[in-house]
Amino acid sequence: MSTVKVKDQGQVVMVELNRPESLNAMNVEMLETLAEELENIAKGDAKVVVLKGSGNAFSAGGDIKMMLQEDEGNFDRVMDSIASMITTLYTMPKITISAIHGAAAGLGLSMALASDFVVAHSSTKLAMNFIKIGLIPDGGGHFFMEKRLGESKAKQMIWEGKTISAAAALELGLVDRVEEDGMEEMIMKKVSMLLNAPLQAMLETKEIYTKTSLPRLQQILELEKNAQGRMRKSEDHKEGIKAFVEKRMPVFTGK
Repeated sequence: MSTVKVKDQGQVVMVELNRPESLNAMNVEMLETLAEELENIAKGDAKVVVLKGSGNAFSAGGDIKMMLQEDEGNFDRVMDSIASMITTLYTMPKITISAIHGAAAGLGLSMALASDFVVAHSSTKLAMNFIKIGLIPDGGGHFFMEKRLGESKAKQMIWEGKTISAAAALELGLVDRVEEDGMEEMIMKKVSMLLNAPLQAMLETKEIYTKTSLPRLQQILELEKNAQGRMRKSEDHKEGIKAFVEKRMPVFTGK
């Protein structure tokens, strides 16, 4: 079973994260498949791309089993796949929509925020919760949070690592719209409106923003990779992972 389902409908491509048994937590296979699929989509003729998750969640973030691996080569491979995936999604010459439901946390939230539009089901719970296992956001999380919230609020949300509701996320500006029932119908209606809009002009505007912002995103992705490498060796991260596995509150020491 593929970890990523791609449905090419011509002008529209649907990309579905497909590890429902793990709340679409991203392992190496999913990350590398996503990076490859998004590159192919970026080169294709589609005008709109919709990103969603199968089962009960959009994505719970990075796979904990993957985080437990100590191999440095694997770490570099993972972080490079993340950077490729996020950069391609952010810059692709298409209008992109993240349709999130259930959990959208950690790397899953970073990825959702890389889209042009973020639509959340009313039951969605969002969290930039890396801090709970002694890590920092990756996948450009610092970049996208700052873009949407401003530096001060972004720092505070990252440091707190708390879970917020879709309604709270809408109030903050972290998502663009919240839907209750009929979310799929709303997404299709949005897609139809986009296909009947002056898309060439819209994409010119997108390119202006992405070209001017890309150097900063790339810098942040590299800074995140280096900092995450340091944090993986910290005592707090080891305690955070141990506490997660043992289903208890971590005891951090700042080391």
